[in-house]
Amino acid sequence: MAERILITGSGGREHALGWKLQSFDRELFFTPGNAETCQLENAKNMGVQPTEVEKIADLAKDEHIDYVIVGPEEPLGLGIIDTLTSCNIPSFGPTSVAARLETSKAWAIDFMLGQHIPHPTTHTFQEIDEATLHVTNRGWKHVVIKVDGLAAGKGSVVPSSEKEAQDALIRMLVKKEFGKAGETVLVQERLTGEELSALAFSDGQTVVPLLVAQDYKRLKDNDEGPNTGGMGSFATNPPLVSKELLQKIHTTILQPTVDGMREAGTPFKGVLYAGLMLTKGGPKVLEYNVRFGDPETQPLMMLFSRNLLFALQACSQGTLHKDHVGFRRGSAVCVVLASEGYPENPKKGAIIRGLEKVDDPNIQVFHAGTIFKRGKYKVNGGRVLGITAFGATLQDAAKKAYSVIGKHAIHFKGMQYRTDIGIKYR
Repeated sequence: MAERILITGSGGREHALGWKLQSFDRELFFTPGNAETCQLENAKNMGVQPTEVEKIADLAKDEHIDYVIVGPEEPLGLGIIDTLTSCNIPSFGPTSVAARLETSKAWAIDFMLGQHIPHPTTHTFQEIDEATLHVTNRGWKHVVIKVDGLAAGKGSVVPSSEKEAQDALIRMLVKKEFGKAGETVLVQERLTGEELSALAFSDGQTVVPLLVAQDYKRLKDNDEGPNTGGMGSFATNPPLVSKELLQKIHTTILQPTVDGMREAGTPFKGVLYAGLMLTKGGPKVLEYNVRFGDPETQPLMMLFSRNLLFALQACSQGTLHKDHVGFRRGSAVCVVLASEGYPENPKKGAIIRGLEKVDDPNIQVFHAGTIFKRGKYKVNGGRVLGITAFGATLQDAAKKAYSVIGKHAIHFKGMQYRTDIGIKYR
């Protein structure tokens, strides 16, 4: 009998996971999926949103789902793993309590202090006057301003002027643009150095790192423009960083995080994602995520060489081993194509053209904000597609990805993308 796997989410991350998991002897269900997830082998989209936790649990029972993989962070914070566990449905991801590493940055800072995990100096505020005075005294050039809760990657401001810093505080604490997520604001020391995304599988005790990746948060080339959910990423095997640095990240950040969560009685099972800054004093945690990154997942899945389902299930079952994780040699680059107006006011409805021109097996088009209507693929969200390519070198992979983007290949009205993914790295 075919295994039945349910993946929650609708982005490029979920499409990439489904692409890696598809098999002739496996059935995939997406809640809700996008225009292309239902085109994978033995796959279908279901009309349930990721935050509809009880409905997903009911669907899993009705469809006799064998395993649930949770993509986005919001349902994890809402306790979807707790609900599925109470229904005896095996699933991948942390409990709502363990997910606080991402759902509350202030809580995560307190946790890191207690575990002596390196991170930037941080102060928290609920009142605009106190926050304003602190930023004025510190100087806008030396701070990063973040909301405490989930904000789809858009709740962090690296101000480029005094006015931008004060406007950010007003938006968060006075205008309440981020709702409950912005009731507490963090003002952090602005670190300098190279940024990395360090992801690792964990079964609550064992930690097995994945390849480090690098993502590009800013909308425009040369890290200019507003922060976004991510405009591209890359990963390489062997990694760009040394074995010594990878070991230091493991022993000072990843393993202590998992050990601390277990010792607190809230074991972390799933994929731990530490956003790092490589400072002169060593790697420091900018923030945690408790799920696969998007778009980091896309190049990681292009390179992953083992049985992904076995690895995920081992995390859930407490049987994770380093042999569950492996990657082929080479590099992968993901270039995100975003809609007109993204991130502030993304427009929908534009026809996507040129998808049929991609016929290279080393290039995958992972869909995110797409819909299929009247025989045409159309824009249905901010980040629309992730053009992901494999190559022997980083330069080869980037060249392949960009070769299928543009007016003579994949394009749509108002399309936005960076031209330096995998070419300019920090």
